[in-house]
Amino acid sequence: MFTPKKKKVYTKKEALPKIAAYCAYQERTQNEVRAKLLDYGLDLEEADDLIIHLTQEKFLDEERYAQAYVRGKYGLKRWGRRKIMQGLKAKRISDYCIKKGLQEIDPDTYWENLLYWLERKHKTEGERNPMARKQKINFFLQSKGYELDLINDAWKELGLD
Repeated sequence: MFTPKKKKVYTKKEALPKIAAYCAYQERTQNEVRAKLLDYGLDLEEADDLIIHLTQEKFLDEERYAQAYVRGKYGLKRWGRRKIMQGLKAKRISDYCIKKGLQEIDPDTYWENLLYWLERKHKTEGERNPMARKQKINFFLQSKGYELDLINDAWKELGLD
């Protein structure tokens, strides 16, 4: 008969090197670390003590997390500001850290990303009606997180109006 394997419960001292390695592997939020520590069997007070320790030792830094998140989402996935902000808010990052993270966005690269998506979607959109076509493409670009005024400027720059 199958018996589920019991989770190992860690003491605060045992959990510290494990959670430090978890944080060193990639940037984490305080909420991710807290959830992992609770999963290790620590109580909330012990988890919060370790989070304070990790923050003091620079293993955990939400401002650094926000900056890395922004660089990845706008640089690799070519997301717009709105979608990036939504993602950070969903991870419960403070407004201050979000603002600091958004400073990582280079305006020229941001504009190039928007033009990339507009050209790409314009080539592949199958809608024949020009008004419906533009509406669908605008909706797509907004779902990527781009602002409507920038989208309209991009249409004009590419002469696709």
